[in-house]
Amino acid sequence: MTLVYLVAGEASGDMLGARLIAALRRQRPDLAFAGLGGERMAEQGFASLFPLGELALMGFLEVVPKLRRVMRRLDEVTADIAARRPALVVTIDSPGFTLRVAARARAMGIPVLHYVAPQVWAWRPGRVKKIARQVDGILALLPFEAPFFEKAGIPVRFVGHSILESGAEKGDAARFRAAHGLRPEERVLLVMPGSRGGEIRRLLPVFGAALAALSARMPGLAPHGLRPVMPLAGPVEAAVREGVAGWPVQPLLLRGVAEKYDAFAAARENGVGLIKSGTSSLEVALAGVPMIVGYRVNPLTAAIARRLIHVKYVSLVNLLADAPVIPEYLQEDCTPERLAAGLARLLEEPAAAAAQREGFARVMDGLRPPGGIPSEAAAAAVLEMLVRQGAQK
Repeated sequence: MTLVYLVAGEASGDMLGARLIAALRRQRPDLAFAGLGGERMAEQGFASLFPLGELALMGFLEVVPKLRRVMRRLDEVTADIAARRPALVVTIDSPGFTLRVAARARAMGIPVLHYVAPQVWAWRPGRVKKIARQVDGILALLPFEAPFFEKAGIPVRFVGHSILESGAEKGDAARFRAAHGLRPEERVLLVMPGSRGGEIRRLLPVFGAALAALSARMPGLAPHGLRPVMPLAGPVEAAVREGVAGWPVQPLLLRGVAEKYDAFAAARENGVGLIKSGTSSLEVALAGVPMIVGYRVNPLTAAIARRLIHVKYVSLVNLLADAPVIPEYLQEDCTPERLAAGLARLLEEPAAAAAQREGFARVMDGLRPPGGIPSEAAAAAVLEMLVRQGAQK
């Protein structure tokens, strides 16, 4: 059987990998898969070389203390690739880890596709020359990425953003309200502080204080007129439960994708979102939930990033729209008072929420691949690479 070796570095890559496996199997049931993945890839019958969770690191200072362990895992993946000699390696997102795998695999003469273009267009654009030596091609999620990498001689295929396949816009608001006893007039406040330990430590206390400030600012909504709802991410569930234990209004903690998307639908009706920067903002935008974005990193990480970042916005929605569709509250601006003021504006001004939804629709239209759905477009590119390498059926 033709072996495709997949390397995902965190939860978002795990979902991409799972959808890619499913799409490839529909077209090539003879393919075999090995490598590194998480729960979603395991649902496709994928056996990961080791647990994925320990690689979910972000920020310069988060990585340094665990660098030795990460490098040991890198050696482990490299040895497995050398032993298996796959027809193709597909590295998925998390470039700090996966591109190191890619470079080692390519040095063995094994072709490499990298799925999710590294955001070097936002910071350190000079790294693109190094990436050209590490991969044979890139599968890009964002439409403006292809020209940037192609200038460096890297073949790029725009495959569309997998968020379009998430079903985030298909939840059932009535089901959610019935399941949790929410009255029709209760407004859902969607709170999403992230899926990494560092994000929870930095953002959860600020988000909790913002809700308290919002209740003080809009007393007519407290205690039950505005209901905080928080989907749980598996790796940080325990930390979230501990972190919200002292909140004056306990949030509804949700497990499972279906219930999360039902909550999105309920928030779309008359609510709002307090969302951390990242792919989460795209997911919530697809669902049509007005939101603000808040984010903090370690101060030293922020100081370094400010010297390197070359884009106007952090939120993907704003980057794609090239406009401030979503208010961004970053670092020293990410305070309870400012977050509360931003949420209050969306709750009090229907026109502001409507303007966001119009911007969301334009952004989603631009994320669609030329034909089909994103996972099928990515699978087609993988199969073309296999054909070029002589691994066709």
